[in-house]
Amino acid sequence: MDNILFESWDSTIRTIVLTVLGYMVMVVLLRISGKRTLSKMNAFDFVVTIALGSCLASISLNKNITLVDGIVAFSLFIFLQFAFTYLSVHIKGFRSLITDKPVIVFYKGAFLEAEMKKQRLTKEEVFNVCRLQGYSSLDHVYLIVLESTGDLSIIKDHTKGKLDAVAFLSPHDAS
Repeated sequence: MDNILFESWDSTIRTIVLTVLGYMVMVVLLRISGKRTLSKMNAFDFVVTIALGSCLASISLNKNITLVDGIVAFSLFIFLQFAFTYLSVHIKGFRSLITDKPVIVFYKGAFLEAEMKKQRLTKEEVFNVCRLQGYSSLDHVYLIVLESTGDLSIIKDHTKGKLDAVAFLSPHDAS
C-alpha cells in the first residue's frame, strides 16, 4: 500500500522548489504583462486567474510536469489574455465576446426589477453598496449601474458634458 503521509524527501524538496520557482515566475510574468492582467475581474479575467492558479498547483504537485512546461503554460495564458484584451480594444464588437455590457439597475428613483432579476441582484445588495459608499437615501441618486466587473456604480446626478460617462447607457437597455 502506498504511503499517503510521506513518499520521500526528494519528492518533498521537489514540491518546495517547484512551488517557489513557479510562484516567482508567475509574479514576474504578471508584472511584465501590465496592470490589465491584475485589474478588477470580469468573467474573462476570472477564467485566466483560475487557469494560472491551476497551472501553479499542477507544477507544484504533478511530478510529470516540469518547471519549463509550467512557464510555457503561464506564458501562454498571459499572452492569450493580452491578445484578447488587445483585440477587444482594437476590433469593434470583439469586447462583447469576452465581457458583458454594464447595465442600469436603478434609474431616476426606481429599481428596474426585470433587469435586477435577470442579473440576479437584490435590492438589499444595492442598499448595502449604497451604505458602504455613504448614501443613506436613494432620493438624490440618478442611476445605479451594474458594471461588467460586478461592481455597482452610483451616479448621484447627471450633468451632460462633452465626455459624458453615462451617455452610452440607456434605461431601455435594462428592460
